[in-house]
Amino acid sequence: MTDFYPDVAQLAPEDLKLLCTEFRRNNYINPDISDKYGVKRGLRNADGTGVLAGLTNICDVIGYQRQKDGTPAPIKGKLIYRGIDLDEIVEEGIKKDRFLFEEVEWLLLFGSLPTEKNLKRFSEILESHRELPNGFPETMIMNAPSPNIMNKLARSVLAMYSYDEHAEDTSLENIIRQSVNLIAGLPTMMIYAYETKLHVYEHKSLYFHYPRHGLSTAEHILSIYRPDQQFTHDEAKLLDLCMVVHADHGGGNNSTFTDRVVSSTGTDTYSAIASAICSLKGPKHGGANHKCMHQLDWLMNNVSDPTNDQQVLDALRAILRKEGSDGSGLIYGVGHAVYTLSDPRAQILKNSSRQLACQKGFEKEWNMLTAIERLAPEAFYLEKHSSKPICANVDLFSGLIYRMLGIAEDLYTPLFAIARCGGWCAHRMEEVAFADRLIRPAYKYVGDSKRPYIPLEDRTDNS
Repeated sequence: MTDFYPDVAQLAPEDLKLLCTEFRRNNYINPDISDKYGVKRGLRNADGTGVLAGLTNICDVIGYQRQKDGTPAPIKGKLIYRGIDLDEIVEEGIKKDRFLFEEVEWLLLFGSLPTEKNLKRFSEILESHRELPNGFPETMIMNAPSPNIMNKLARSVLAMYSYDEHAEDTSLENIIRQSVNLIAGLPTMMIYAYETKLHVYEHKSLYFHYPRHGLSTAEHILSIYRPDQQFTHDEAKLLDLCMVVHADHGGGNNSTFTDRVVSSTGTDTYSAIASAICSLKGPKHGGANHKCMHQLDWLMNNVSDPTNDQQVLDALRAILRKEGSDGSGLIYGVGHAVYTLSDPRAQILKNSSRQLACQKGFEKEWNMLTAIERLAPEAFYLEKHSSKPICANVDLFSGLIYRMLGIAEDLYTPLFAIARCGGWCAHRMEEVAFADRLIRPAYKYVGDSKRPYIPLEDRTDNS
């Protein structure tokens, strides 16, 4: 990759060492004392479930049920959008062979299934807002390229503030207007940011395709992403499905909670959504599908027969022992904070991607992912002596789908952000309209209780 970083003042190595040494010398918190003060680390209860922080009408994530004694019991996972099971929504799209993302966005934002007339009009509204403001691509994207597209998406969303004369208005009408603009424009921002990255950092040709008329969101993405703007109906349908299953995941996931925390301050829509994007960028949240693909590549290179369960199991055990993959000791794409027996999103993507995997020559990779799903619990039991239920999560299959569609890894997490944007906007609307209270948890101070102030001339390195 070509270096393209503006000249900025750099700390001298010896200065950086001094500052880091000073921090390490004076800062340490023993995590073992959390229980002493009743701290719920990661906002998790002792049984691993999330701390109840608010109420929502938008989405329910079901992975366990409480027994009479209060302990959680594993059950088949369900994802509910406004009271409707995600499986039913997906079944409708398969049966009628139609795109669903726009319908799901309406459902999440407004709380009802759109009529045919309303869905048609909503799709037209989104289509009419896909083109970015005059000068925005040149000024806000091309003039400030980024090697990370998530970083550029966050900055682009913040930049939209400058193009909105009512940016600070937090009325329902204005938040809805801003939400529509962001849901429609974010895919275009993503592709233009990626094209700029290729052009600036890798000296490749630059393609800025204008939005075409009559396309769904998934079709629009493929149209402006591919140089020849060509794609098949099945490819667009699979991308649409990925976006539908990523559209929302309750109020407790990190990025949505970030959105709600920031919205509770009374700030503008652009600041709230940019904050959610920054949260999703983290590899512990939205960046996990990258890790899944790198893990898959390692397994394909180190397991001679992917159909041999013993070979795959041995490789997974090596990963847990930090002897394989990236050495982290983690099997990516399995396990979830809520789901126990199954993640409905993973099952939908697994079942829907098999045909395209066979068509495009990825059948071995698809079979390897299903082997990971099947054998990971056994590997955990053998290596960690854990019989806790563990299932495949959505990241296990989403990365392979993007690869089959020819989508670059740089766009895996940004696509997640595009799919989740409508959900973030719905939660922002709900937070502003009904919660209306600054979110302000507490942190227990565990530092020194009393230290004397030492005059500057009397201080030493050991003071």
